[in-house]
Amino acid sequence: MSTPLAVIFEFFLMKYLFLLFGGLDTVYLLLLTLLFVLLNILPMFFEEKKSRWITRTLDEISCFWIWMSLFFFFDILFIYIIGFFVELPFYIIVALILLVPIITVYGYWHAHRIIGHEKIIELDNINQDINILHLSDVHYGSIRYKKHIRDLRDKIKETEDKCDLVIISGDLADGSCVVEEDDFMLLKDVNIPIVFTVGNHDFYPGIENVYNACRKAGIIILDNEGMEFKDLNIFGLTYSFDEIETVSLYELKSFIKEDKVNIINSRASKLGTILKIGFDIQLSGHTHGGQFYPVVWIGNMVMYNKGLFKKNIGGKDRYLHVTTGVGSMDYPFRWGTDSELVILKLRKKN
Repeated sequence: MSTPLAVIFEFFLMKYLFLLFGGLDTVYLLLLTLLFVLLNILPMFFEEKKSRWITRTLDEISCFWIWMSLFFFFDILFIYIIGFFVELPFYIIVALILLVPIITVYGYWHAHRIIGHEKIIELDNINQDINILHLSDVHYGSIRYKKHIRDLRDKIKETEDKCDLVIISGDLADGSCVVEEDDFMLLKDVNIPIVFTVGNHDFYPGIENVYNACRKAGIIILDNEGMEFKDLNIFGLTYSFDEIETVSLYELKSFIKEDKVNIINSRASKLGTILKIGFDIQLSGHTHGGQFYPVVWIGNMVMYNKGLFKKNIGGKDRYLHVTTGVGSMDYPFRWGTDSELVILKLRKKN
């Protein structure tokens, strides 16, 4: 549905980009725009049926250009605004234009580096040290394919000697390609339990397809249900669309156990309503931390965008942890955020 607007945007973007270097005939601009349309639509159409190397490659090329288009737009806008007041030397214009591919290469490299972080959560009602490896937004799909799962498996295995449990807060898949039942099998090599609750993107390739792949890989699915693990009482709150029923606040409250550390794994990252029920920790993702500037700054101002948040509710410290995720949203680039795995160290409060 957005394709007509994207076509108009791309046509005028390329027109004003080439005008900086003398201009380009309208016929060639139309041909380049048509190429963009085909590159944007055809790979997605075929990937929904069956994932292939060639369509995944074309899809990635398309993502490269869309990402660059966004930053070219801001770049060109800046150049033309400044040009109203002073005449920019040609070498300055060239330097500003070259910034875009430089940022793109950096963003691509940075998005593919999975970085580990550690954070401490102090609790009253815990009797033993427990380390949770928290991650989200793997976004397995046509862009982040099986190598992404292999890299994730390897990074998780590096933490096995110091982590007790892995919790994934949604979006194992992103819906850009089909999910086969063997697609997550590499995660079966992990020797600590992996707990997963679905996010919105997991529904797009068919939720049963995602569930089948999880079950075959030995991943524990919490679909509006809970489990106990050591001193932890964990509830997985499934992402709810309008047509998908969710559990009531009363049902969530009835799940609370006073002698356990109550954790809710949920895509939503609001601090307050859920924690007021009695949960000690909420684990979330979904935001990607904004993924790149300037969205990172905007996200930090208007929402619980990323990081560990603490709030005293009912005389107890309660926590919300929002991870920036392992994968990336739509485009495999990060600028200002990490693809992260976070070890949450649950410790007895002094």
